[in-house]
Amino acid sequence: MRIAVLGGGPAGLYFAYLWKRRHPRTEITLYEQNPADATWGFGVVLSERALEFLRVDDPETADLIALHLEDWRDMRLDLRGEQVVLDGIGFSAIGRLKLLELLQQRVYSVGIEPKFRTPIGSLQELGDVDLIVGADGLNSIVRRSFESEFGNSLLFGRNKFVWYGTSKRFETLSQTFVETGLGCFNAHHYRYAANMSTFLIECDEQTWTRYGFARMPDDESKAICEQLFFRTLDGHPLFSNNSIWRNFPWVWNKRWYFRNMVLVGDALHTAHFSIGSGTRLAIEDVLALVKALEAENEIARGLARYQAERRPIVETFVEAARASADWYENFPTHMRLDPLHFAYSYITRSGRIDDVRLRKMSPAFMAHFEAARSNAT
Repeated sequence: MRIAVLGGGPAGLYFAYLWKRRHPRTEITLYEQNPADATWGFGVVLSERALEFLRVDDPETADLIALHLEDWRDMRLDLRGEQVVLDGIGFSAIGRLKLLELLQQRVYSVGIEPKFRTPIGSLQELGDVDLIVGADGLNSIVRRSFESEFGNSLLFGRNKFVWYGTSKRFETLSQTFVETGLGCFNAHHYRYAANMSTFLIECDEQTWTRYGFARMPDDESKAICEQLFFRTLDGHPLFSNNSIWRNFPWVWNKRWYFRNMVLVGDALHTAHFSIGSGTRLAIEDVLALVKALEAENEIARGLARYQAERRPIVETFVEAARASADWYENFPTHMRLDPLHFAYSYITRSGRIDDVRLRKMSPAFMAHFEAARSNAT
């Protein structure tokens, strides 16, 4: 069998490695238009259970990634200078470039030499292959070549966001909400290495317009963000890596495969960064695709099985992500709440966490919240 994998991000690298490890006689070529050390953004956040699914099928890779994770047990919300701790909301994070390096090691270990700096202008350049795996992200050429056949839709969220890094070390995943005379801002921040953190800032479009960010050079925009969050950053600088204001892209495809082509990861679907599941979903897509292809004796049947089994699971995540994104698109309204009610609104925003589950996850927070709710009635 001959397989062409487009995209050298987590999904493409992991598929190439996993299939070659299980099927060493397969000829796999992996194409990536960028250099090996190029990536957008800084850290990748993973929920406490995000690697559990990987350990079942590939404990070696899970353990390798775990060696480089930054872990914490609690989460903090800062509402105009008042902090609320959400105990038991554990997460981990890893540098995006570090994750790529680890997965590249896995690819090399099975004898695959990725073709970095190799843009593909047309799928005809791939030649005669049995399977094309489109792991080439938001601007996937696989998807764009057959948008109507995949049933593609692309919408954009209303909020503006910009993704920075900083040398300020944050002990937990934290969120800071500030109000200015021109509007409200939110920052998501967490450490992904011993001395580096992600610092993602968002605001509604009206606030973004009032500040004039559209007309500003990137350095001036960054300087204003450093001023807005000076207290949170403790004077540490922000660092850019293609850090421009943008709207979140919602990608979805009604059909996950066409002919001998199949989509995975962001080429197939996106989930809002506020639920921290993009990388997890991409790797789970790969695992599901590999299992589906192995379960059938024809590629077409395997691709159909992949969509049938995986799509309902992803739809649940995307639904939760849309609910979460909707909360963020209205966060200035939620900021009118007192800190405890604000935190409760935040942690239940996706509809996946109710009071029963929250009592188990965050007993200390819920004790404080329910006491306050009881005193108010």
